Amino acid sequence: MSKWWRAVATTAGGLRSMEVTSRRSYFTIQAIPREVSGRRVSSRDRAQGRIPAVVFSQNYVQSKPEDPTSIVASSSVSRKFLLTTERKQIKTIIDSVDLPFFCSTTFPLQIRAGSGSSTLLESGKVLPIKIHKDEETGKILNLVFVWAEDGTKLRVDVPVVFKGEHECPGLKKGGYLNKIRPSLKFLCPAENIPQKIEVDISQLDVEDKVSLHDIDVHPTWKLLSKNEAIPVCKVKATPVDS
Repeated sequence: MSKWWRAVATTAGGLRSMEVTSRRSYFTIQAIPREVSGRRVSSRDRAQGRIPAVVFSQNYVQSKPEDPTSIVASSSVSRKFLLTTERKQIKTIIDSVDLPFFCSTTFPLQIRAGSGSSTLLESGKVLPIKIHKDEETGKILNLVFVWAEDGTKLRVDVPVVFKGEHECPGLKKGGYLNKIRPSLKFLCPAENIPQKIEVDISQLDVEDKVSLHDIDVHPTWKLLSKNEAIPVCKVKATPVDS
């Protein structure tokens, strides 16, 4: 069951609430190892309906307590595996969670000795951090995962979802919503990664805005921004043609 965290703030437009959903685990990604890499090998894998991928461990820490953006990897890359995954399964997962939330959702990963093998080589939770797509066809070319084991901290780009547009006073008056920050970067414990952040704009009037400092989330989530006065969104008046 997903957990919900609610933050409440007050602006000139009235009461505003923001809800944040915690991570959810969906399908178990099945993968097999690949011993070599390179364009020819990757092209062959793609022709066989598989997507080249890599998974490794990376734990982030804040190097300067006074600077929330000073995030560095605490150690060198370890527990690295070159893999391939089934294109059909990855497409099914992305269709189920929606692409914007794919890289803020953890998944179980099982690495088996070969296609159809019952021999399990390695398993654990992973977080997708990069999707490389073909610019012309949109097909996924490569995937990058990091191990998301409990106790580690990961840098996550969390999508922002705006709700309450139909009730928003400012929009009813003819204004429009300027979505300034479509996502927010957090340093999160791997066991508590938010899949998305929902911002309720149902009480915002024209010229009202939601800023980073308005978002009060779980204490284990570290917002990676030096300036928390930066707006996430703002209801602006529609220009009148002269």
